[in-house]
Amino acid sequence: MPARLRPTAPIAADAILVGDPGRALMLAQELLQQPKMSNHARGLWGYSGLTPAGDELTIQATGMGGPSAAVVLADLAELGVKRAIRVGTCAALGDLGLGELLIVSEAHTPDGGRSLPDPALTTELAEALADASRGVVVSLDSLHRPEAERPSMVAEGADMQTAGLLEAASNHGVAAAAVLITSERSDSGQLRDEDLEAAAKRAGRAASTPLST
Repeated sequence: MPARLRPTAPIAADAILVGDPGRALMLAQELLQQPKMSNHARGLWGYSGLTPAGDELTIQATGMGGPSAAVVLADLAELGVKRAIRVGTCAALGDLGLGELLIVSEAHTPDGGRSLPDPALTTELAEALADASRGVVVSLDSLHRPEAERPSMVAEGADMQTAGLLEAASNHGVAAAAVLITSERSDSGQLRDEDLEAAAKRAGRAASTPLST
């Protein structure tokens, strides 16, 4: 029995993972025909159904932070997921502008950990999002640190779960990749909700492309 998820509908072998349960619902409505809720335990909403092309796809919320994402990924692997793409958000550490997409090439942790995404999924994501940046993300316990406590490593963005998710995927034999929406910058605030939703839909559509091949 999975540790956190309690599936009420079949789980597909391919999954899109998001942190926010509301975003899981939004992408399910955007990408699936007649989606069925496949999990509501612990508020980790998940949905399964068919894409317009007839491919089975699950869209699952992972909650906030690396530990939650890792546990959900382990449960999904136990339930038969073989490939997964994270559609998440990040804070810009470099030149990324609000709303820009970052395809993750490496995910680091402040203690020196390093996780790599699946190369085939990452390449297909880059082909589907030709204007997206590709680079390093550092996954932190908290994005809201004083300037002196921010990581000194070179990275384009910071989030709270990609490194943990990719590490868990590697441990459980799941091919995984990630695309992140730049939702905040220290010098220009946060992305507007309507722009974040539009970017998430675009990223979700792109993520569904390699998962349908």
